[in-house]
Amino acid sequence: MVESEICERRAGSGLLIHPDYEGRVTVDWFDPDYWGAQAQSVSSGGRGAAWFIDADGSRLVLREYRRGGLVARLSERAYFYTREQDVRSFSEFRLLNQLHHMGLPVPKAVAAWYRKVSPVQYQAAIIIERLDETVPLAELITQLQPDDWYSLGQTIRRFHDAGVRHADLNCFNVLVKGSLFYLIDFDKGQIRPSGSASNWKNANLERFARSLRKVAGEAAQQKVWDAFMNGYNGSQSA
Repeated sequence: MVESEICERRAGSGLLIHPDYEGRVTVDWFDPDYWGAQAQSVSSGGRGAAWFIDADGSRLVLREYRRGGLVARLSERAYFYTREQDVRSFSEFRLLNQLHHMGLPVPKAVAAWYRKVSPVQYQAAIIIERLDETVPLAELITQLQPDDWYSLGQTIRRFHDAGVRHADLNCFNVLVKGSLFYLIDFDKGQIRPSGSASNWKNANLERFARSLRKVAGEAAQQKVWDAFMNGYNGSQSA
């Protein structure tokens, strides 16, 4: 256990809690119905499994882990359990803690939860602090200026230089606030060991490019790509 987490066991559930929220978080916090009118569904991106919540003045985001694709037809919320440290909510909580301590632009982790629903399956959720006054990049693709794309390229490069691999780098997982950019949703993300092969970086960039094309079209992606890559590569101009 590191300094930025408190591990608890309650009513068959496992919890990780940031010390700033010690004594406040309960298992109920991970049930959107518990919040009633204080929970508002997040509509942008994802699979309809995230809510903005107001916890006595703390503006947070609750996100359940849900499967996509064909496997979701069998079990949308249950994941195969191997060991606690590999539970997806615990892994993401600890990764966010690391990234936050490294000074990278990510939301602060509040708490992570999981509960075994059978000897080999579990369900999980995570709560993070809400990044106020931010807008998903997907809604701004045609509005941002070349200097903005240059800055975004610089931001992504900061993550890559730190060895941070985002498993789903798309334009819904980039939030914009003025000239600032943040990455969210680090499920299955990782910090790659120093000296490891770097081909994942190009794959990361291509995944992001595909997302831009899917949302805004190929012409829009091509229009902004040079400025973005100039920022990523450290060129002198947008």
